Amino acid sequence: MELTPRFPTFLHGGDYNPDQWLDHPEILHQDIEMMKRTHVNCVSLGIFAWAQLEPEEGKYDFAWMDDLVERLWASHIHVCLATPSGARPAWMADKYPEVLRWDRFFRPRHFGGRHNHCPSSPVYQEKVTAMDEALARRYAAHPAVILWHLSNEFSGDCYCPRCQEAFRAYLRERYGTIENLNRSWYTSFWSAMYTSFDQIEPPGPMGQESLPAMKLDWRRFSTLQCRRFIEMEKRAVRRFCPDLPCTANLMEDFHDYDYFELSGSLDLVSWDCYPAWGRGDNTETARNYAMNHDMMRSFLDRPFLLMESTPSLVNWKKVNQLKRPGMHLLSSMQAVAHGAQSVMYFQWRKGRGGAEMFHGAVMDHDLREDTRVIRDVTEVGLTLERLSHLYHAPLKRPQVCILYDWNTRWALDYAEMGMPGNMGYLETVREHYGCLYEQGISVDFRNCERFDPDEGYALVIAPMLFMFSSGIEDRLRRYVEQGGTLVMTYVSGMVDGTDQAFLGPTPYGLTDVLGIAYQELDALYPEERNHALYRENTLLEIRDFCSIIQAGRAQVLASYTDDFYAGSPCITRSVFGLGHALYMAARLTPEGLARFYQDLLKDLGILSPFPHPLPHGVIVTRRADHLFLQNYSGREVRIPTDRCWKEMIHGQTLRDCLVLPVNGLLILRSEA
Repeated sequence: MELTPRFPTFLHGGDYNPDQWLDHPEILHQDIEMMKRTHVNCVSLGIFAWAQLEPEEGKYDFAWMDDLVERLWASHIHVCLATPSGARPAWMADKYPEVLRWDRFFRPRHFGGRHNHCPSSPVYQEKVTAMDEALARRYAAHPAVILWHLSNEFSGDCYCPRCQEAFRAYLRERYGTIENLNRSWYTSFWSAMYTSFDQIEPPGPMGQESLPAMKLDWRRFSTLQCRRFIEMEKRAVRRFCPDLPCTANLMEDFHDYDYFELSGSLDLVSWDCYPAWGRGDNTETARNYAMNHDMMRSFLDRPFLLMESTPSLVNWKKVNQLKRPGMHLLSSMQAVAHGAQSVMYFQWRKGRGGAEMFHGAVMDHDLREDTRVIRDVTEVGLTLERLSHLYHAPLKRPQVCILYDWNTRWALDYAEMGMPGNMGYLETVREHYGCLYEQGISVDFRNCERFDPDEGYALVIAPMLFMFSSGIEDRLRRYVEQGGTLVMTYVSGMVDGTDQAFLGPTPYGLTDVLGIAYQELDALYPEERNHALYRENTLLEIRDFCSIIQAGRAQVLASYTDDFYAGSPCITRSVFGLGHALYMAARLTPEGLARFYQDLLKDLGILSPFPHPLPHGVIVTRRADHLFLQNYSGREVRIPTDRCWKEMIHGQTLRDCLVLPVNGLLILRSEA
């Protein structure tokens, strides 16, 4: 699928900051030559260059960028042109202090850092629009420019008086009357009732922190603020070239904004991927980032761009370890296997100063042209060229969908229950995802609003879906009734979209579908375990949470063995309409969860795309008719095979035994 129609191929390159090297023309010359040697075909340009582009208010200097764009284009290197709104110049903060954010203690920030802007500031909106329009007017029609890169890693909130008023306006529009807001926020608790919207401030340590629904609405509002800012920038750059696509680079596991909502304003999704690859078994890390790749693909149901990754290491983790031999190609191709149409880096060249001067890059401070990193980057560039036929191959709809909902994540974070602040929603979703990932089963993600019961999934998994909103219970009912299989877990369907507890049995609206009713939740101390006897002969270990349920017509697949609720149901299965609904009342350890899904996937006929059993740490991912066989185990692996395979990187034919060294990769197509 063509994400960048002007240059429809896999992109290879990264963040390029020539504005940091204008006094070193020899460096700029070396950059172009090395980009060609490393098979770089695209760079992101101008991301933090505002101070160079507009050194004084209203006085633009585009000469240096004109020169670089032409030199890149002459070498057949394309440009993702960035808007520099992520970091404004000092003259603006000095002359217009209102462009700076206020923190959650209602204190104005000083100049410095990035994303220190107020999204509600008319002055900042005016300056950003003027800069964006000037860039678009000058470069949007240039054949080198293939994509707009809007700002950089949007994040954070502003608590200034203007943003406070915008929050109140959002609440007026959402609730209409203060009476409706009071009912929705349950302000009868602790005499928190408001008599006017003007009394409301954002939640935080200086004021109201006892209303979870208020915190939830603040997160929704902050998402909307960011989305409006993106749309403002998009309108500005599209004024001069309406067909050039726009993206904004998202981040892994991001909490503060709802990415399903935010991505609705993007033409394509891109994201920044920085795993902490270690020296030994990297299976869990690989699982977590595979899940992120699949989420990014799911936001718009199309391929995505890997906008940033490191070719070597980062400088901001607690321990910054180098990528071991083979890992750069392996991790880059993991992204491609899950739907990426690019491998891009932060950064092309290490800067001589600043907070990221020791962040990994293709070109190091030593100016050498024969480093291990350069060889690794060249290998990725060549591999992408050899896989160019995959670029246009359509992505097949997975058979499995996982419901992941930012509103549920926020609501569980704010819930004073079980283990307050440590309910483990993201971790639980990862564990359910991992049971499919390790068997090579592709997964889509949906939130409550986006889930469509008619998309044809064989299996839908809803781990800890605490909040039922957007009528999700009705659509899940229809999904099961029409023949689908649903897996639901503890603490599901307990609150509505305003974060108020449902009255009556839960999971709300689905007790007849599931054949059970939730009663109580027991939280276990970290050292405690419970167990469940599964299918009469297997003992599954349980940690963290055990919910006590009442089974009606559901078949009991597993029962607790310990504590006062020993013998009561732990895992159930219900027939409803043409489908099945399973309920998991406890948090199984990963081993027990894996056993549960092995049985379920076998029952449903959802099989691994690879015909032979794979050892721990070896993962297969299908893209089109190619199988990406990836070794994260930390040891060499040999896999007997009775098929003939075409190996796609070097063109070899493989028989009898597939050999994967540590961090090894095989991209295979069956010749049987």
